[in-house]
Amino acid sequence: MADATSAAESGTAPRRSRQRYGRIVVVGGGCYGGYYVRQLGRAERAGAVEWAELLVVDRDPACAVAGLPTADRPPRTRLVVSTWEDFFATYLAAAAAEPEHGDDAIVPSPLMPHLMADWLVGRARERWPDRAVRIERLDASLPVPWQRSGDDGTHYVSFAEWICPINCIEPARCPETRGSRTWSLPVALRSHADRTRTEGEPVGQPLLFHCTHRTFGVGMIDVRDVLDADDAIAVAGQSGEASFLIGTVSHCHGALRRVSVGAV
Repeated sequence: MADATSAAESGTAPRRSRQRYGRIVVVGGGCYGGYYVRQLGRAERAGAVEWAELLVVDRDPACAVAGLPTADRPPRTRLVVSTWEDFFATYLAAAAAEPEHGDDAIVPSPLMPHLMADWLVGRARERWPDRAVRIERLDASLPVPWQRSGDDGTHYVSFAEWICPINCIEPARCPETRGSRTWSLPVALRSHADRTRTEGEPVGQPLLFHCTHRTFGVGMIDVRDVLDADDAIAVAGQSGEASFLIGTVSHCHGALRRVSVGAV
């Protein structure tokens, strides 16, 4: 506290402590992934973040990250040539069995499918092979102004009715409206889940992975949140029917999937 007070009196901002991660997994090595890798490199050189390993997952061995000049390639970076689905099936299963993965984080791609929900659904089906684990469509009653349903049952939602820049960090003052950002999807979705439960038609237990800005314009979700959601599904579904609202969300945008587990 004394350091912060001294900084305020001197007119300088207090220095933030360095963020430390085990593995950081960047989804995709194309234009978006390349941008995130370069930004993480700048953050590492500035002393803002460090990691044990930076993994970039792309099925193309000649993706943009593979061609980065040495000067733009951060230390301890490794390209994993794999589909995203195959990678996370192996990686998250290992993370569930190894506590040291609790410090890992994932950098999502804006165009990726609902990979975390895919993994959780697969885990539930492995856990209960004789029970129905279904993906159910969400209706349009969610408290957001823009929403669309995909063919795979994923429901895409957004508080923005405009095109946002890819590098927006969702600050307290919205760059588009020039006013305060009064919305947050995690808050709105949890409130919606509470209301539907009170009304007797519950949308399901919310299991949300909040992608937040961490450093130099890069947003991440914590692997620990995904593993906790897997544990929550296992506990809730152990004794009978259960339903869940699984979402990878930021304050403004999200991908949702409603999943139900049938009776024992």
